[in-house]
Amino acid sequence: QVQLVESGGGLVQAGGSLRLTCAASATNFRSYAMAWFRQSPGKEREFVAAISWSGDYSYYAESVEGRFAISRDNAKNTVYLQMNSLQLEDTAVYLCAADYRYGGRKSADYDRWGQGTQVTVSA
Repeated sequence: QVQLVESGGGLVQAGGSLRLTCAASATNFRSYAMAWFRQSPGKEREFVAAISWSGDYSYYAESVEGRFAISRDNAKNTVYLQMNSLQLEDTAVYLCAADYRYGGRKSADYDRWGQGTQVTVSA
């Protein structure tokens, strides 16, 4: 199975940028669709972005469209989330997720999860 470890979170001012990294340990990482979700205390886990196993296509939550970009480097078993124009509402724990082949927009579409990295946006 694939194991995921996120990094790159931190404290940033509104309008700033961060790049999150998800490092994967997998026999065949390139066969997994990858995604980022986020979760704040007392809230449901929220879809952020996903990318196909090949990297040929990606898709985003409406709330981050045009501000965030997901990418992957299959040679390095790594997926990234570039976050620009960060807003207070982006504050959350960001989690990396993997699904063999398919992916999707729902938490239930994924069965491999990292522990998360905290992103805090301040005024």
